[in-house]
Amino acid sequence: MKHSNQLIHETSPYLLQHAHNPVNWFPWGDEALDKAKKENKPILVSIGYASCHWCHVMERESFEDEATAHMMNENFINIKIDREERPDLDHIYMDAVQAMTGSGGWPLNVFLTPDAKPFYGGTYFPPQKAFNRPSWQDTLLSVTQAFGERRHEIDAQAENLTQHLFQSNSFGLQKVAETEVFTTEKLDEAFRNLMKSADKEWGGFGKAPKFPQTFSIQFLLRYHHITKNQEALQQAILSLDKMIEGGIYDQAGGGFARYSTDTEWLAPHFEKMLYDNALLVIVLSEAFQLTGKLRYKEVIDETLEFVQRELLHQGNGFYSALDADSEGVEGKFYVWNLEEVGALLGKDAAIFCEYYDITAHGNLPAGQAGWEETNILRVKKPIAFFAAEKNISIAEVEKILADGRKKLLEKRTGRIRPLLDDKILLGWNALMNSACSKAFAATGNERYKQLAIDNMYFLLNHFAAKKQNEFYHTWKNDIAKYPAFLDDYAYLIQALIHLHEITADTNWLVKAKNITSFAIENFSEKDTGFFFFTSESQTDVIVRKKEVYDGAVPSGNAVMAYNLYQLSIFFDLPEWKQRSLNMAASLGNAITRYPSSFGIWCSLLQEIVTGTSEIVVVGGNFQVIQQEIINYYLPHKVLMASIGPIPGFPLLAGKSGGERTTIYLCRSYTCLNPVFSAKELISLINRPQNG
Repeated sequence: MKHSNQLIHETSPYLLQHAHNPVNWFPWGDEALDKAKKENKPILVSIGYASCHWCHVMERESFEDEATAHMMNENFINIKIDREERPDLDHIYMDAVQAMTGSGGWPLNVFLTPDAKPFYGGTYFPPQKAFNRPSWQDTLLSVTQAFGERRHEIDAQAENLTQHLFQSNSFGLQKVAETEVFTTEKLDEAFRNLMKSADKEWGGFGKAPKFPQTFSIQFLLRYHHITKNQEALQQAILSLDKMIEGGIYDQAGGGFARYSTDTEWLAPHFEKMLYDNALLVIVLSEAFQLTGKLRYKEVIDETLEFVQRELLHQGNGFYSALDADSEGVEGKFYVWNLEEVGALLGKDAAIFCEYYDITAHGNLPAGQAGWEETNILRVKKPIAFFAAEKNISIAEVEKILADGRKKLLEKRTGRIRPLLDDKILLGWNALMNSACSKAFAATGNERYKQLAIDNMYFLLNHFAAKKQNEFYHTWKNDIAKYPAFLDDYAYLIQALIHLHEITADTNWLVKAKNITSFAIENFSEKDTGFFFFTSESQTDVIVRKKEVYDGAVPSGNAVMAYNLYQLSIFFDLPEWKQRSLNMAASLGNAITRYPSSFGIWCSLLQEIVTGTSEIVVVGGNFQVIQQEIINYYLPHKVLMASIGPIPGFPLLAGKSGGERTTIYLCRSYTCLNPVFSAKELISLINRPQNG
């Protein structure tokens, strides 16, 4: 290699991709920050991630160019950040760039003063002026000139932006009456506002690019469950069905890409992220429980098969992502031409190609290099319609399609694979852990329960830090590093609560409670009850951000509010419940006004308004009954199952089943007369006077 820079010692695949650029990149840390102060140079921070298409483009065009690298090395201290390793820094500098330009994305390129305060930035910069964007070299020249000649203006801009970051963090102080927020009218308002952006033809919300927005779909499923509103169910199911039929879903190999570039879910950005697949499995599990639609179970199975095949570490941790590109072309690994499929499938090719919309001229949008005459598998009509048109039995069509998919998948394994981002992140693993628990509850597949247990042991063992209940954020090559962030703790606690639900092992609940206490101690903002993204012991950020929006992943604050609410019931901790209510109440109007940005909060609001079924199963056969109960769609419940009382768990106090397993349905620790089967319990829950 002609060049090597400081990134050569890192473990992140994204940073290692840049380790041989002629740019003298540093990782974020004291060495680079001290050097900037000592040499009085501006800092260029460039943030991306391993599976980011435009990050690769900018690297090829600019960061591998000797002349450009020379300009960067002469005038800046250059720092590369993997946003998945340091989401805290990404949040801070993304907010700054959005404040300056009105938009954001990756790669994120932001210029800082020597004391790490942002003053200018943008996303992708082309090598020559294009797309109404200045060239990267022109940008470097302008910033260098301004820093040298108008330093006072630069410092003033940096101070203003830093103040903006502090001010945007100051929500949560206003007190809103709970009676104004926790009402069925507010839930109805959230539903109506969400439906304003619903795409009623293709499913999902808003226009292209379209993201799965699983939190909104989950809210609609639960809203229908409570209100029996058909429009809510229809939009939720349309959204899932259209994604499953589209190119965003890998028809041959299972698993979902990150988002679709068009309204029809046809052409995705082809990277596959662990968190997207976790969140989609979670919502599909709820949809399957609610509707019984077998296609949802198939997609859960196919997606978790993909995860185990391509994203599972031998120690039972989950890798982060698969790249969009292979051989320098986005989607090349996943697309097919008609001739290739014809040669593979022979006499069955015609049926297969027609069903999956494979044509000679291709079905992908024109203009993308490498996509000429290529197709991504997608479904345009239900299999029953298709079979009737062809005058073939559904079973015969299904066999042709299954055999064809298998052959395509086998053929695809011989292609050059997209890069695997093999770092293992605590928070994303915890999301997939919850997905395995939810999938087990919905399908009864024991493999998913075992996977959740094995993965949880991996996380608790490999991510543990020095203090009790303290964790690291990322792990690779037997090295865990960076203090865990709020999201990591929130998702881990949530996964432990789900794991208890499917195993009835109270040790998981005790662990969840202890980690919650640690998070309260180290992440709390005392004045508001919200949580900071970074712990109080972390000193290398210019501001401790508070995140409340549910974006690509759930807001750590929303999940913590949910965790506090549920754990308060398990352990009878009224102060935890009150804190959860205060958090939701202080955001109240924003939640109902902008439900697509507050999807998890909407579901929490719904549970607070509807009330939580406290289900207790005691007696000799408790595990069988517990398994039956979790199979039903009961989104607003806590469940405890045991042979009898266990000290420290008030829901179990004074309840014993004897020989006959007994089921209690309680609200606020007040129980109805016991019943003795899951069916009787469901009737009790569905009785009008019990909500």
